Amino acid sequence: MPVRDVLKMGDPLLRRVAEEVTMFGTPTLTGMIQDMLDTMAALSGAGIAAPQIGINQRIVIFGFDKNPRYPHIAPIPMTILINPVIEPLSDEMHEMWEGCLSVPGMRGMVPRYKHIRYQGRDAQGVAFERIVSDFHARVVQHECDHLDGVLYPQRIVDMTQFGFIDELTRAGIIPALSQNS
Repeated sequence: MPVRDVLKMGDPLLRRVAEEVTMFGTPTLTGMIQDMLDTMAALSGAGIAAPQIGINQRIVIFGFDKNPRYPHIAPIPMTILINPVIEPLSDEMHEMWEGCLSVPGMRGMVPRYKHIRYQGRDAQGVAFERIVSDFHARVVQHECDHLDGVLYPQRIVDMTQFGFIDELTRAGIIPALSQNS
């Protein structure tokens, strides 16, 4: 399947609320998921949401063994999550620098819930749920935001903590990242 172009911040398609998936296990759904997997892999993403490649469906994919954009983060199991529902398990928040394939070359300090439960369906429509914390929880929240037309800069509390990766690196605010960040 082809690597798709990723829509960038400012594209009105990224502001839509995505539609629920109603048909599972279809060739169309399989093709969309494969395009998402191929695109995420080609760009070294930790995750990707269907709206980022112009598909208005509630589908997110995330996971990696090793990722050059996040070299010190523990692996996250590769997950296809359709029609997700997220529940915070406490009020505890954690701030961390985030980036996004739709906001290339930039990072921002974003607060997210530290502990969540997420549930949804896999590509065949089988329901599942997980309880996760830390970076895994952050990735799920970030990708699911895309399904509601939200990009991470909208979550930044202090806009002085948002900037271009090369400038933040030069200032010693964030560590040097790979060129694909």
